[in-house]
Amino acid sequence: MSKRPTVSPLPPPLKSGDFYLENGFMVFTKEYHLQRGFCCKSGCRHCPWDYRKKLDGVDTEDGESGKGT
Repeated sequence: MSKRPTVSPLPPPLKSGDFYLENGFMVFTKEYHLQRGFCCKSGCRHCPWDYRKKLDGVDTEDGESGKGT
């Protein structure tokens, strides 16, 4: 039986280059998301797993609908 990977309950500490500020919001970079190791399904701008939230509220991972940029 194979071991399942464990996910840390706390994200890694932030360091320079993990995010930038845009209009008062903290925007995480692709590198930070990869370091964190999982998708939070919030529709992040730089999501390396291409998760997008559809406008009608139905979630998708195909990148076909949802937010623009």
